Amino acid sequence: MIRLATAGESHGPRLTAILEGFPAGLALDEDGLRADLARRQIALGAGGRMSIETDRARITGGVLAGKTTGAPLAIEIDNANHAAWKGRAIPAYTTPRPGHADMAAVVKYGYDDVRPALERASARETAARVAAGACCRALLGEFGIEVKGRVVALGGESCDGADETSVRLVEQARKEGETLGGVIEVAATGLPVGLGSHVSADRRLDARLAAAIMSVPAIKGVEFGDGFALAAMKGTETRGRMGGLAGGITDGSRLVVRAAMKPIPTTLKPQPTVDLATGEPANTVYERSDVCPVPRAVVVVEAVVCQTLADALVEKLGGDSLDEMKARHAQLPSMRRLAPDAKVFWP
Repeated sequence: MIRLATAGESHGPRLTAILEGFPAGLALDEDGLRADLARRQIALGAGGRMSIETDRARITGGVLAGKTTGAPLAIEIDNANHAAWKGRAIPAYTTPRPGHADMAAVVKYGYDDVRPALERASARETAARVAAGACCRALLGEFGIEVKGRVVALGGESCDGADETSVRLVEQARKEGETLGGVIEVAATGLPVGLGSHVSADRRLDARLAAAIMSVPAIKGVEFGDGFALAAMKGTETRGRMGGLAGGITDGSRLVVRAAMKPIPTTLKPQPTVDLATGEPANTVYERSDVCPVPRAVVVVEAVVCQTLADALVEKLGGDSLDEMKARHAQLPSMRRLAPDAKVFWP
């Protein structure tokens, strides 16, 4: 239903997002995308690139007179750092970094230079996804659905991504030439019963959400509700701990999903690798990156959750126009209407 394609490289002229399947009639402007893009830039642990870029999205298609037309949305974000690269002879980057796409992409695509891989695999691409996610957030908001994320752990310690513990951990990693990963939690409220389906594997909403979240760079694990902790519980202890989904369908309660993000493998501390130009052992060459991407990634995970939920909502309600969707939304069955004592199903 709602499909997203992005194009562009980290130091290319711009990033482009094409968002297809949006209903007509939604009020949308560039100011509405700015707040989420700013959250992706300004956060604890951000690298030097963020002091260069000031991401501003331009909507270049799919909106007339401030409202969506039903045609694909086109969004562009210029890369300010492109000016420093344009017309320059850029030396080949021949020391692939362990843990990145570098070496696998070199073998897969036959590159003799890692740069084509790192330019596209770069998390810079997520700026386009955040802009598209902001559009989806606006659509969800029309139906009283809110998506909010937060950091719940960094480097194995519980924190909120901006408290004293977070600062201490990030500064310690910076001094050691290391990087930090962590855990992001995203919750969605106001969801109706019945998004997703149990009837086919690819329609299960938890599977679709997991796939979307795992597509974010450096995400290595996803859990819903109490997730892995459920494996240690007895069956009678699990009620209300499923994260708002039952059989791949929203049950009307708060949806909760957590994502585990690995530390970025680009470190100030050199790591052993190989020089593709000589075939000899070498050390990695540092390229500018975050010390800790987790606080900045919160809005990225929110964005892919927003897109997946918007897709499921359009699937449920039909998506030609916002008015049509709202009329159908008003007729959706309520779990609590069918079962007044719905707390039997969740606390």
